[in-house]
Amino acid sequence: MRTLITGASSGLGAEMARQLAAAGHDLALTARRTDRLDDLTAEIGAVSPGVRVCSAPLDVSDLGAVPRVVQQLRAELGGLERVVVNAGAGKGRPIGSGRPDANIETLTTNVLGALATMEAAMAVFREQGHGHLVVVSSVMSVRAMPTHMTAYAASKAAVARLAEGVRAEVDAGELKGRVRVTVLHPGYIASEMTGAKSGRTPLMVDTETGVAAMVEAIEKEVGRAFVPRWPWEVLGRVLAIAPPALARRLG
Repeated sequence: MRTLITGASSGLGAEMARQLAAAGHDLALTARRTDRLDDLTAEIGAVSPGVRVCSAPLDVSDLGAVPRVVQQLRAELGGLERVVVNAGAGKGRPIGSGRPDANIETLTTNVLGALATMEAAMAVFREQGHGHLVVVSSVMSVRAMPTHMTAYAASKAAVARLAEGVRAEVDAGELKGRVRVTVLHPGYIASEMTGAKSGRTPLMVDTETGVAAMVEAIEKEVGRAFVPRWPWEVLGRVLAIAPPALARRLG
């Protein structure tokens, strides 16, 4: 399996790369921070010497660069069977609080950058007639959230709906059974984005454990998964209908 992962320089993306490499996947990795990509490539090469890894700098908010880099890495790796749309930002602030830049950056990266990546991936999959699109959303996508989570939750709802729309299309057409679409809704998984919350948020799991649940869902090519399954498959449903006070506590 040849897999491209965006946002692979740290956190969930980097750990996905490690775990998929350990399972024998050849990898194409992108991120803004090339020094970290270089370090990760060297690390994977030392631990999984039989795996081929190529990388390229990419800021997914540079929308014109996305298809170019995807095609570049496809050629370098000799093909692509899977694309993991993982790159994201979480810098939201309360709407109207004087930080529109943080919310605009979050929506630009999480929605437009994800859309550009999906476009590039699906162009490849349509051309070759097969592939697996994986989109990383969030458990916070299931409902509107207040304060600093408003823009982030909205962005993750948008990418989930985009991916589900792609799935609905391929399942109704000639690509049914040949192109798979997986939407992941991670719960609380420690990462660079969670930052200081990692040590004090109930239900937070470590990066390796959380990503192992993500990788399991990816490898099974499920349509939708809350990860880790326990407790987030249940809490995701609770969050969707919870009163605002409880939603604030969960967020």
